[in-house]
Amino acid sequence: MKKQMLLLWVLALIVTPMLLISCAEEDTPPPFFFQVDENGYSNMNRNYLYQDLNNFPKQTLSDTEKASLAFMREEELLARDIYTELYKRYSLPVFNNIANSEQTHTEAVLVLLERYELDDPAENHTTGIFVDQTLQTLYNTLLARGLENEVEALKVGALVEEVDIKDLKIQLAEKVDNQDIIYVYENLMKGSRNHLRAFVKNLKFRGVTYVPEVLSQGDYDAIINGDMERGRS
Repeated sequence: MKKQMLLLWVLALIVTPMLLISCAEEDTPPPFFFQVDENGYSNMNRNYLYQDLNNFPKQTLSDTEKASLAFMREEELLARDIYTELYKRYSLPVFNNIANSEQTHTEAVLVLLERYELDDPAENHTTGIFVDQTLQTLYNTLLARGLENEVEALKVGALVEEVDIKDLKIQLAEKVDNQDIIYVYENLMKGSRNHLRAFVKNLKFRGVTYVPEVLSQGDYDAIINGDMERGRS
């Protein structure tokens, strides 16, 4: 009898940890492609995105959606390029960190271009050179403004994120309806809101109150007063 009890006790010691590990694994959600660090810098994991997109149907693209993907691919590159140049001038970590984030954002759009076998407008991208001439003009204007001084550079960072948020809203409301594109764009917008908060925080630290130039005051206040967004709800 004692031997049987001892055997049961040993088995319990072995099996219980295994059951706990199994339950923990079931409770742990799978990796998510939208990842945010403690400073609010939002990165997109390309490999996880490929996995996530398997959950969505591959729908026919309209010409408007094709144009939207090409535009957003370059707009995310515009942000990266401006921040890269401003980091060279001022060596502020916020520019380097968000430039790295924007690299992953533009790669997320590239994943969609690859998924639908579309040409990449930025395949041979040179820093500061864009196929879309509206983006080219915007880049030239904002970079020149950002090179004036450090505070102006941070304001440019905030403005770039404002523009990105507004453009993504337009794309979602008027240009796209494919579920996989909506999924990526909504997460890109979360990243832009986080980055806007980061630039405004840096300005506030310098005693500067940022005034929105593109978003309405109400929309801007809702973002700034909101919590950092971390992917899955």
